This record gives sequence, structure tokens and C-alpha cells, in this order.
Amino acid sequence: MTPKALLLPLGIGIFAGITAGLCGVGGGIVMVPAFTFLLGMEQKAAVATSMAVIVPTSLMAIGRFSQAGLVQWHIFWPTAIGAVFAAYFATGWVRKLSNEQLTKIFAVLMILVGVSMLFKKP
Repeated sequence: MTPKALLLPLGIGIFAGITAGLCGVGGGIVMVPAFTFLLGMEQKAAVATSMAVIVPTSLMAIGRFSQAGLVQWHIFWPTAIGAVFAAYFATGWVRKLSNEQLTKIFAVLMILVGVSMLFKKP
């Protein structure tokens, strides 16, 4: 493995980990665009790889946030159950969509989330 092949994903992971720890985001918002633009991955592979990386990232963050008493477990459980159920079906939809369709859906979602956050009142 070349240094670039190792260092670029490592850098993406470091940046994604920082944004995940600070803002609760990192997988889709950071890794998917980085995987597609910097590593040349197809959208479907970028989404799948990002989801795989989220597992160890989440486990580390859950441990640290739980120690600080910040995890709201009564919110966690129903949300997790809903998310797991929805993810099962969404992965089937991803397989049926083209990479172009998935990229457009992702771009629209990022724009909507970004705009809503800009105008959200504290």
C-alpha cells in the first residue's frame, strides 16, 4: 500500500472523527463527499464504506459521551430501533438507484440541511 493510499483515508478519518465528536456528524457529510471526490469511489460504495466506518466511530463516541452523562438513553433506544429498521429498507433502495440518482438525492439533502441550519434560531 502506497503512503498516499494510506494517508488520504487516514486524513479523511481524522477529519470525520473531529466533526463527529464536535458536531455529531462526520459519516455522510464528511466521508461520502471525500470518498467520491478525493478517492474516486462511486456514490454507492462511498455510502456503504461510510456506514461501515460509522460503527467504530459511534462506539468510541458513545463510550466517551456516556461517561460524561450526555447520552439520553430514553431517546436513544426508540430512535435506534427506528433507524435500524429504516436502514434495512434504505439499503435495498440504494441498490436499485443509480449512482447519479443517489448523488443528486444526497446533494439535495445536504443543501436542505445546510440552509435550515443557517436560518435556525438558537
